[in-house]
Amino acid sequence: MFVPPSFAVDADEAWAIVEAAGAGVLVHHGVNGLASVVVPFVLGADRATLTTHVAKSNDWWRDVADGDEVLIVFLAASGYVSPSYYPSRLTGTPHVPTWNYVATEVHGTVQVHHDREWLAAQTRALTDQFEASRTPPWSVDETAADYLDRQYGGIVGLTVTVTALTGKTKLSQNRTESDRQFVRQSLAAGSGSEKVVAEWMKP
Repeated sequence: MFVPPSFAVDADEAWAIVEAAGAGVLVHHGVNGLASVVVPFVLGADRATLTTHVAKSNDWWRDVADGDEVLIVFLAASGYVSPSYYPSRLTGTPHVPTWNYVATEVHGTVQVHHDREWLAAQTRALTDQFEASRTPPWSVDETAADYLDRQYGGIVGLTVTVTALTGKTKLSQNRTESDRQFVRQSLAAGSGSEKVVAEWMKP
């Protein structure tokens, strides 16, 4: 991912983007070419791994061997920026449309899991992660054990060992402060996804 200095973030910010996005686009290049799947992830406590699972009926995993390289793209915010959002256009400064976004790209190597205990632990961790902010949170324990066991039989687990991390916040940092503030205000009055971009633009 190309990252000009004004849009660069440190590792902590890059991981914050991963956690904010929740799910990412997992891309692999195998014998059948490029393939992707959108899946939610659990970040390891040491930030060295990401775990997830895919449906066993999804052929994506069948083209994957342990140790293969993968790419994950996490997009936490994304929105169109019109030239009309720049007050400086009124003084003759030329502008063109652009796109603001917040993303992190993770490179790693993948390992496939079929073990039921691993799958049970991963899906519990994933559920707990996304239920933590809910009141009351839903728990895996509310589902019958035999039903869960059948569900585990229909998924395949994945661990991605992180080898590289790049974060980027393209949020009009290369514009004048007055232009940037009007962009934020304009997006804040827009669609749901535009409002998310505006939130990321707050000081």
